This record gives sequence, C-alpha cells and structure tokens, in this order.
Amino acid sequence: MSLDLPLIWAGLIAVAVLLYVLLDGFDLGVGILFPFSHSREDRDVMMNTVAPVWDGNETWLVLGGGGLLAAFPLAYSILMPAFYLPVVMMLAGLIMRGVAFEFRFRGQRRGRPFWTAMFGFGSILAAFAQGLILGGFIQGVEVADNRFAGGTFDWFTPYTLLVAVGLVCGYALLGAAWLMWKTTDALHGDARRWALFAGVLTALFLLGVSLSTLVVHPQVAGRWGWTGAGFDPAQFLPLSVVPLAGVAGLATVALGVARRSHVWPFVGAVLVFLSGYAGLATGFFPYVAPYAVDFREAAAPDNALALMLFGAAFILPLILAYTAWVYWVFRGKVTPEAGYH
Repeated sequence: MSLDLPLIWAGLIAVAVLLYVLLDGFDLGVGILFPFSHSREDRDVMMNTVAPVWDGNETWLVLGGGGLLAAFPLAYSILMPAFYLPVVMMLAGLIMRGVAFEFRFRGQRRGRPFWTAMFGFGSILAAFAQGLILGGFIQGVEVADNRFAGGTFDWFTPYTLLVAVGLVCGYALLGAAWLMWKTTDALHGDARRWALFAGVLTALFLLGVSLSTLVVHPQVAGRWGWTGAGFDPAQFLPLSVVPLAGVAGLATVALGVARRSHVWPFVGAVLVFLSGYAGLATGFFPYVAPYAVDFREAAAPDNALALMLFGAAFILPLILAYTAWVYWVFRGKVTPEAGYH
C-alpha cells in the first residue's frame, strides 16, 4: 500500500504552522503587552520568560514556509505574489524584535528605551501582518491559468483588518496567560488583568470574524451549513464541536483568571487557538490556494515528496525532542533575581 504523500505533507505543514502560531504566538504576545508594563524591571522579567525559547519557536515558521515551497511549489508561486507586502511587513517585524531582543539587554541607558519600543512595535507589526495574511487567505486569491491574477492590495480589505486586529488580541491573550504561568507577585497580577481584557477582546473579535465570514464568503458559509436564513442542522451539528471548543477555551480562561490559576488560563488560550485553527481548516480544506488550487494539484512529484519525507522523518523528531528539552530545562517561575541574560 503506497503512502498518500501529498496528504502527509499537507498534514506536516499544517502542524508546523499550528505549532508556530501557538509557540511564537505567546512570545509575540509578550511583546504586544510590553507597552503596558509599569517598570523596566517588569519588562526585563517579561523578556526573560521567553528568552530561552523565542528563537526556537520561529523554527516552525521556517518549516511551514520552506515546506510549502518544496512540497507545494504551485501554491507557493500563487500565494507569495498575492501577499508580498504583508509577508515583508511580517519579516521586518520579526527582524526588528529579534535585534531589539538582544540589543535591549546590552544597550546603554540612553539606548535602552529605543530598543524597548522596537521590541514592542516589532511584535505588534509581525502579529498584525500575520493577521492580514490570514484574512487574505480566508477571503481567497484570484487565480487564472495557475497564476496569481489579482491586484497588489487585494489582501487589504475591512475583513482582513478585522482578522488582523483579532489576531493581535489573541496573541496578547496567549502572552498574558504565559506570563501568569511564568511570573509572580505584581507582574502576575498585571498579567491576570491583561488576560481578562485580552480574553474579552478575543471573544468579541472571534464572534465578529465568524459572522463576517458567513456573510462575506458564501463558499465558507456553505461548508458550515449556512443558508442565508439559518444553519442546516444536518450539516452544522457535526461541526458544532469546533466552536464549542472555542467557547470552552474562553470559559477556561475566565475561570482560571477568576481563581488566580497559574496554568489554566494558558490551557484555555491554547484551546481557543486550536478551535480557531480547526474552524479555518473546515472552511478551506482541501485548498492550499483558496479557492482555486487544492493540495493535490499543487503538490510536487511523488519522488520529490518521498525524498523530503525521508529527511523529515529524521529531522522532525530531533527538533521536537530539543524543543521539549529546552522547555523542561527552563520550566518554573522567572524572577527578577534570575534571568536568561
């Protein structure tokens, strides 16, 4: 029995993107919350909570983008021209925050505020650009003769702006929940307030994006059984577990914050993102260039996919093992007296 290589690679890339969103999402969220911290010492602790892991988290972005190019070159050739500008914005934000991350700890008194601002701004810019890409992906790209046939700014619409702001709020929720898990004392209390506020905003934007998607994108709405007047129960009920998981995640965040839990708000935030990711997959699968090219049409030849899979079978377990080891070594609370730098 032969392996379904295009499906396997679609699954690998989907998992890589999910891991990137969850792992780099919370450290982007920490940067998004930077402007709201009260002191330099608090900002030092915030950075130290992600210092051992932030660059490793971005490995999954490289795997997702590189895997798309290698395994689905047709999709890559369509999507990159469609999203050149937001991709450049995202990379600029990631570079900016990466440089600021190292320079802030080593900067002189006068330069430190600049790098502090750059870390926050770079985090917000990267998250916002990712939201624009996500919104543009959901609304679809114009394709003719297997080439991108749309305009330079097709990704810039009220819908994509709504998605982008919602993603920034979602990352802020992940970051606040992470800080609740990793910090103590006053900073833990600040993180608790940030998690509550970000959770409310995330819930509102999730609702707004979901309703907007049903109205603006009939193809996605049809997947969920939306007829324009209501939902078809036979089609919607089997999928209802997805939004219910999101509601459960938000409830977990709220209860965890109310009970001053250290771990459960982060678990709830992760569940919210898992629900959103599953909802996206429900809306556009099997397309990799919505809604024109599916993953089988875009796949590289089977011999190329098999060769890459052979390499991935050795590399991915090593990456996962190293990632797990780093998180284990740097487990526990971060205090002002101890830091990565």
